[in-house]
Amino acid sequence: MTGHVLTFTGTAVVAVYVLDAEGAELRLAETVRSAGRSYALPASYRLSGRSPVTDAFRDGRPLWLTPSELAAYGPTGPTTPETPTTPGVSLGVLPLGGDGKGLGCLVVVDESPAGIDADRRGFIELYAHHVAAGLEAAGPEALTQPHPDLPGPTLDRLRVGSFVLHLGSGRMTADTQVLDLFGIAGEDFDGRVETLLSVTVPDDVPALMSVLEPDVLTSGTAQLEFRIRRPNGELRWLGLRAQVETGPDGTPRRMLGVVAETSYLRPRADEVSLVQRLSAALAGATTVRDVGRAVVGALRDPLGAGRVAVAELQAEQLVVAVLAPAEPAAWPEVWRSAWRSEWPEPPSHALPTLAEALREGQVSIWPEGSALEPGLAGIGPGGLAVLPLPADGRIVGVCLIGWERRHEFGPEERSLLTATAGLVGQALVRAHALDAEHELATMLQRSLLPRKLPELPGGVAVTRYLPATMGLEVGGDWYDVIPLADGHVALVIGDVQGHSAAAATIMGQMRTAIRAYAVEGHPPDVVVAHANRLLVGMETDLFATCCYADLDMEEGEAWFVRAGHIQPLLRHPDGTTEELDVEGGPPLGVLADAEFPMTAAGLSSGTLLALVTDGLVESARLDLDDGVRRARQALARADPADPGGVADALLGGHSRRDDDVALLLLRFDGMRVRPTRASWTVWRLPDAVMHARRFTARTLRNWGLTDELDVALLVTSELVTNALVHTRGEVRLNLTLTADRLRIAVNDLSPRTPVKPASVDWEATGGRGLLLIEAMSQTWGSVPLSGGKQVWGELSLSSPREEPPSGRPPEEPPEGPADADDVPRTEGARGRRGRRTRR
Repeated sequence: MTGHVLTFTGTAVVAVYVLDAEGAELRLAETVRSAGRSYALPASYRLSGRSPVTDAFRDGRPLWLTPSELAAYGPTGPTTPETPTTPGVSLGVLPLGGDGKGLGCLVVVDESPAGIDADRRGFIELYAHHVAAGLEAAGPEALTQPHPDLPGPTLDRLRVGSFVLHLGSGRMTADTQVLDLFGIAGEDFDGRVETLLSVTVPDDVPALMSVLEPDVLTSGTAQLEFRIRRPNGELRWLGLRAQVETGPDGTPRRMLGVVAETSYLRPRADEVSLVQRLSAALAGATTVRDVGRAVVGALRDPLGAGRVAVAELQAEQLVVAVLAPAEPAAWPEVWRSAWRSEWPEPPSHALPTLAEALREGQVSIWPEGSALEPGLAGIGPGGLAVLPLPADGRIVGVCLIGWERRHEFGPEERSLLTATAGLVGQALVRAHALDAEHELATMLQRSLLPRKLPELPGGVAVTRYLPATMGLEVGGDWYDVIPLADGHVALVIGDVQGHSAAAATIMGQMRTAIRAYAVEGHPPDVVVAHANRLLVGMETDLFATCCYADLDMEEGEAWFVRAGHIQPLLRHPDGTTEELDVEGGPPLGVLADAEFPMTAAGLSSGTLLALVTDGLVESARLDLDDGVRRARQALARADPADPGGVADALLGGHSRRDDDVALLLLRFDGMRVRPTRASWTVWRLPDAVMHARRFTARTLRNWGLTDELDVALLVTSELVTNALVHTRGEVRLNLTLTADRLRIAVNDLSPRTPVKPASVDWEATGGRGLLLIEAMSQTWGSVPLSGGKQVWGELSLSSPREEPPSGRPPEEPPEGPADADDVPRTEGARGRRGRRTRR
């Protein structure tokens, strides 16, 4: 078996020196010589002395010496019986391990007078990595005292072969040892990578291709463990190390690689099952946080670890996904000082040993008592394992595992950690991409929903929206709260079929359309019918469900329309709950001429009204009836004094969702001071504006509003004048007094919205009306009405009223044909407003 080592290295002697237990000297552990070669090497080197072996060990860098350079060291190199001093040979010394974990040195003796050439140096360095990995796993004593049941990494058992891959052509040359490891006869190898991949276990092909595929390679060193199936059916673990050489222009030119059998490093059966459990958990991880939890759950207890941290590496910053335990006091100071919100974000350069391990990209293990900076030593005083997480040819994160008490690292455990690192790295990249996609989808979804809810007289509305976690497409759930005229408010919730950009687009269009129809003053059934015809006319394959409620905030009267949606839920002031039986129509977008009946319900002060989408009460694991029952129980237990807390209670336990969740919750309180209204029909007579001013003056004096009288008369004059001059048909003046403001509104039959002039010339005879209204009013605006519009202005009261005014103003004589509306009247809330008819 010793022929492989020398054939692979092309040298006369290969030897390994290991550090003794006291750390005082390097002792010769194993030597392999070519046939007919009688070179002898010193049995040991004192670290305090000067020699090629001790210099390379202390510096941690390979040392390549020509015969003349070796002779300058004196009698410290190889000898022969005929040449008691160093003969004319070249020497290569490669340290095994590093960063305070020095294990020894690999020494090669070569008879080339010009020294060891660059190609062979590359292969020997890769070979040294395999020797170092074996020593770290099995311990230096494995060379001199191999375990009977676990072949140690002795040089003749490493079975290392070499290959060269020319990246430009994709052709490969491989020695007989590589082909023997793969189980391929020399005459059957055609120099193609695909021939080696054909015997690789299919699950491991993507990882192997990520190393060998020329299109994605960058310069540097890569390593990988994978499985092959030999012709006799035997499953074998192989380890590959490769180094990419670049051309003068910096592009990858060729790859030098070594392949060795690593079956002796594979974990035991129980550790294999641990890896399988971790693989299954990572397969279902859709977020970076899920990946971290899977790692903690799979490794912490089985390994008896005290601390586990999983973090992404972003611009030399450790973005922590999970810490176990999660208490800041359990972690060293550098971690606590970097705590931003839930987790810390320490810079990797604050932990230089960790930064070096990440640059090397290999699993690093420090036993108890290792000289580490406090930020790492405090994580694992009994032992620390650092697992760089590789993926796509780079290090994407790190996993730290620390033990409180002394921990012995066996070769199986090191192999287990190496396999774990590869699995977690790939899962982390996948989850990061899914996180980014999910965040983009959520941002799109939220951009189509109301940014904030209006303040409602006589009630408080809160909403919640949670995107799905099981699917990463944007959903179609929406909600809206629409203030209407006369103290009414429209509550809308809906769900467009599917999860896609198309569903989100339809959702945005439906929300806009329903809002427009509602603001125009249509009754609920007409609003939903118009939206249905609009969706049918879009000629899309998608449909939508919807629940629409028109609520009178003064009286508590509500009119519901349901289009294939879930029934509304009520919590009464006494704590009882109810699923409203709202008569329903088909989903929107199914039938163009569908009817949508209205259902009336009365709300008393303190009632909670909940409109939800099916994601809250139904899933693959939850039946609809059971989901509604749970929601009603949560409503019954909740405190209505905190509507936000009630909404959160309804969402409780929905950490994993296969559908979006939308919730619209309203607590109806009723108005403390009900609005008082008065109205006047303005006939188109020469003194129409004067009579409108008189009506306003009489009404405000009757209401006790003397401080606001002058401003109110000016606003009334301008609103009425604009309506008479710029429109045709009936003009109506409406006055509404609430607890803290007076609203003056004029209705006309023109749909044209008034436009405020940008500037008015001093000689102009008009155009100042809207400017005066804007200057005198706290707020003003225009809203469309069915067949016309309303222009209004609001004045703040100098002293808010606690009780509504009583009595009626004196009547103005009719100015035109007798009509019931010609008599000005003051109304309370009751009897003021009949139901709007469908039109």
